[in-house]
Amino acid sequence: MKKILLLFALAGALMTGCAQSPSTVTTFILIRHAEKADDGTKDPDLSEEGKSRAAVLTQLLRETKVDAIYSTPFKRTQQTVQPLAMAKQLTVGTYNPMKGEDMDKLLAAHRGQTVLLSGHSNTTPWVANYFLGSNVYPDFTDADYDNLLVLSVIEKGNATVTWINFGKPTP
Repeated sequence: MKKILLLFALAGALMTGCAQSPSTVTTFILIRHAEKADDGTKDPDLSEEGKSRAAVLTQLLRETKVDAIYSTPFKRTQQTVQPLAMAKQLTVGTYNPMKGEDMDKLLAAHRGQTVLLSGHSNTTPWVANYFLGSNVYPDFTDADYDNLLVLSVIEKGNATVTWINFGKPTP
């Protein structure tokens, strides 16, 4: 059922973007990393709950076209998308979140494609806001892991967002 909802969300987002302009639409799927272990370090692995959420993400996007996957350089963001990357036979690239020029480069490099970005509670909303051209979404709370934002981007400031939740709901 969630696959069907995601496919409708992606199709709707793409159609909305296409209706706005005949220009090429690039789709960004934005997620925050899954639940992390509390090991006292700044770069923890995923917890067992986080590994389960990564498996749900893989199932959810298994039939969705994904051309590229990027993650911040932290273990938890990489481990969240690695199962999907393996299923799709893609490598996980790294990106530097919260830098407009880096987002512009990703948009240019993947124009017309679908790109998954794995980030953090502050970087995921920031990327959405960057492409929307306005500060719409606040940072996620520390306990919030179930958001998936689908952006249909024509250019910075000409984008739409479809927001869904996946996996076990978080408070």
